[in-house]
Amino acid sequence: MGRMIHANRLLIKNIGMLVGAYERAPGVLSGQDMSRVPMLPDAWVAVDGDRIKAYGLMSDVPAQETFTQVIDACHGWLFPCFCDSHTHLVYAGSREGEFRDKIAGLSYEEIARRGGGILNSSDLLNQASEDELLESASVRLRQCAAGGTGGIEIKSGYGLTVDGELKMLRVIRKLRERFPMLEIKSTFLGAHAVGREYAGRQSAYVDMLVKKMLPAVAAEGLADYVDVFCDEGFFTVEQTARILSEAARFGMRGKIHANELAVSGGVQVGVAHNAVSVDHLERITNAEIQTLAGSDTIPTMLPGASFFLGIPYGKGRQVIDAGLPLALASDYNPGSSPSGSMRFVASLGCVKMKLTPEESFNAVTVNGAAALGVSDMGVIAPGCYASMFLTRPLPSLAYLQYAYTEPLITRVILKGDSLLS
Repeated sequence: MGRMIHANRLLIKNIGMLVGAYERAPGVLSGQDMSRVPMLPDAWVAVDGDRIKAYGLMSDVPAQETFTQVIDACHGWLFPCFCDSHTHLVYAGSREGEFRDKIAGLSYEEIARRGGGILNSSDLLNQASEDELLESASVRLRQCAAGGTGGIEIKSGYGLTVDGELKMLRVIRKLRERFPMLEIKSTFLGAHAVGREYAGRQSAYVDMLVKKMLPAVAAEGLADYVDVFCDEGFFTVEQTARILSEAARFGMRGKIHANELAVSGGVQVGVAHNAVSVDHLERITNAEIQTLAGSDTIPTMLPGASFFLGIPYGKGRQVIDAGLPLALASDYNPGSSPSGSMRFVASLGCVKMKLTPEESFNAVTVNGAAALGVSDMGVIAPGCYASMFLTRPLPSLAYLQYAYTEPLITRVILKGDSLLS
């Protein structure tokens, strides 16, 4: 990530457009509210420590002498950082061999049945040291930050043994220590698949997870959330409910993989257990939408996985039109979405899911923050984290998704620290 320049009192002036500017953080946005992005032209932002202090029009800009650092935006646009609420960023090796299998026509399920997929990553991870995992994950995390991501969730789930899962979660803890300028949430995903030594004994694996893995994770305080892959060929609704109930005893809320491969009941069990989010949702019906209505669980879709696997895209348009919130996340992982580019995710939201640029933007910022369980990121508002990125001057908000590979970002600011791109 390079050397961070600490700015105790920072002024950003001559901002062509301040995007996502609120008087106070709005919390999660739902339905029609997702179509609105408040913007302020010809603006300034003041930062005190790691928080936004104030903003306003350049006609009322504060005296520069009161700040320790001044950045001239040169009429570029200032955005709140992306919040990526679903990643598997800690892994060993890569899976481009399976990429060839996909090109040859094998499905995700067929690759998994041949010993590939999650179990392939599990084998590689259990051969890697904690230091090796930390260094490779650090490279990916720096790349995400340079692309404008300021908040991110990272899951375990490739260990599939007590020692392997703890190793992953300890790496995530070290990433938090190494990158304090990022808001990182940790999720225990021991129920990602059944470990090889438990092949054919899924119930025994769930018993082990509940009786050994969960208490060990809780004893070290390694996870904010617990996740379960509740889908066809993976974990059942009953097993998911058991894991979520046990996790709640340790103070961990759920973040569920649901309805990627089939209409699995994962949404319903997630809502019943007050999960923070239910993620994937490539296959969703009116029953799931009705279940989510009125709940505090945020539907989260992962269009990068749909793109890479060639599977259906989630019905994001239908979810928003039903008055629900929607978050979009990268699903950054080596097998089904090997990218942490949230600009690409936002673009896919528009192109493949028919979201407007405003809806797509809110889905990867303020609603992404809500799906992280964070209320003070993803917007530019007094009291919120000063996690923002600056671009060159743009013709419109839609240009961010339209020109999704163009190198627009000129500077990233994470919790008040300026990262030069």
